[in-house]
Formats: sequence, C-alpha cells, structure tokens
Amino acid sequence: MTKASKFMLAILILTATGWGQSLFAVQVIGKQKWPTEEADKLYLSACSVVQQEFGTPQPVRPRVKLVLGAESNKALIDKREIRLTHWEPYLFTQGVVIFAFEELMGRDKQLAIAMRAVRWANSVVEVNAISK
Repeated sequence: MTKASKFMLAILILTATGWGQSLFAVQVIGKQKWPTEEADKLYLSACSVVQQEFGTPQPVRPRVKLVLGAESNKALIDKREIRLTHWEPYLFTQGVVIFAFEELMGRDKQLAIAMRAVRWANSVVEVNAISK
C-alpha cells in the first residue's frame, strides 16, 4: 500500500468515526444548541474571504475552538477560543476572521510590519526642515 493510499484510508477512518465532523473544535456548556452546518459554512466563508482579501494562494484554516455557554462573548487569542454566551453567527464569524488574519499574518510578519511602520515614521521630514 502506498503512502497516499494509507493517508486516504486514515482520512476515511477519521471521518467515519466522527473526528472530521466539524472544521473546528466545539465545547458546549449546558444545553446550548447550535447549527453545525451553518457554523461550518460560516467558518469556510470567513476563511475564504480573508484568503481572497490578502490574495494568498494557500488556504487559510485557523485552529479555532468554539465555546458555547460562556459567561461573556469574547475571543481569546492565546487559547484560540471564540467564547459565546449563545450561538451568534455574526460574532462567531468575526472571531474566525480575527484568527484567520492572525494565522495569515504570523508573529514574524506582524513584527516586520511594525518595524517597517517605525522606519517609515522616522523617515518623514517636514518640507520646511529641508529648505533651511
């Protein structure tokens, strides 16, 4: 059996056992209900829009955990969690966009952009300073 065949078999097994049912992790506190298909569609749409906005050829698929039934609505960057008191499509999608952008603009790229901004700010000279 080739490596590709083994890989495809592993994907089929994971999908059949339920591992591949959602595109992101979910933790439900209490008896919260949420539409799995809608959430998956919103996740993919948010990722596609970020990918298209920045013109990157590689797919953007951030690792995200949705926590439903949280005390407040927020995105925890360090834990990569979107915490919602109840299912709210717009807030979920907004969180996915934030994490997709962060994945696309990794820490190294963020620091490089910040350094470039400082250089640009320091390279600006007032016109009246040049003529003196």
